[in-house]
Amino acid sequence: MARILVVDDNAVNNDLMLYLLRAFGHEVEGAADGLAGLAAARRGGFDLVLTDVLMPGIDGYELARRMKSDPHLAATPLVAVTALAMSGDRERVTAAGFDGYIAKPIEPQSFAAQIAAYLPRPSR
Repeated sequence: MARILVVDDNAVNNDLMLYLLRAFGHEVEGAADGLAGLAAARRGGFDLVLTDVLMPGIDGYELARRMKSDPHLAATPLVAVTALAMSGDRERVTAAGFDGYIAKPIEPQSFAAQIAAYLPRPSR
């Protein structure tokens, strides 16, 4: 079991990811925007942070920049879960500091396996 933070301004997407992660036995917390996500991440204890990229206010790129520049958060795996699926988007996301990329729409059957690749070994 892992402790996972989900940051997405779309309530339907946020609820779906939280539901799926709970169904696979993970402890989860949701945040509705980048600022709330950053505050939750700073409270600590997460094995993984999943975030949308395009959000109002602090978007996923800024969240990645702030997390990766914070010595207490830099090692926490950060994965973009985004509808950005044009040529070059995956490269831009990873260049921005994300550790991984999962395309939306989320495929419920494969979602748990996709995030497992980013979890620390003891949590798998």
